[in-house]
Amino acid sequence: MLSSLHKDHLNIARLLGLLKHKLAAIQAEQPISYFLIRDVIDYLREVSDKYHHPKEDMIYEYYLKYRVVEGEVANRLQEEHAKLLEAGTELKEMVEMILMDAVIPLDQFTGKLERFVALQEAHMNYEEGVIFPLLRDTLTEDDWRHLEQNWQNRAIGDPLFGAEVSQNFQALAQRLSLPPVSV
Repeated sequence: MLSSLHKDHLNIARLLGLLKHKLAAIQAEQPISYFLIRDVIDYLREVSDKYHHPKEDMIYEYYLKYRVVEGEVANRLQEEHAKLLEAGTELKEMVEMILMDAVIPLDQFTGKLERFVALQEAHMNYEEGVIFPLLRDTLTEDDWRHLEQNWQNRAIGDPLFGAEVSQNFQALAQRLSLPPVSV
């Protein structure tokens, strides 16, 4: 399960790299596709908020229930997931307004985009550097089997990096040079 979460992080990092590239283009006053930014945000919201974070939360709740955990570690992941959801919602709303030709101050948009990327990166670094090693060191094979069984009922395919690319993410897949959707 941790290897699939790590793989998700690598995929998310690719998307954050794309957002940083778009941010640099905006700051250099180059034209960009706000549709592409919207697609990245939509993907992150669909997969991270509905699949990736709930999977992490399930593992972490199990860990908290069956292991002694002290300090800020006990609530930090859930708080960060909530902040990421809020930052993603704010950014999505702003992109939608831009796509409807609303006039948004550029510094306001770039500030939200920078904050969103920074939150995502800091969160993944915390998980990869602190949480995942903790889980790896303390959960047993039986724990992982139990968690895997509980997760099987909720598993969904990744609409961008999975076996098939969803129609909603075709343009994003092309931008990332992913293989075309299989028919």
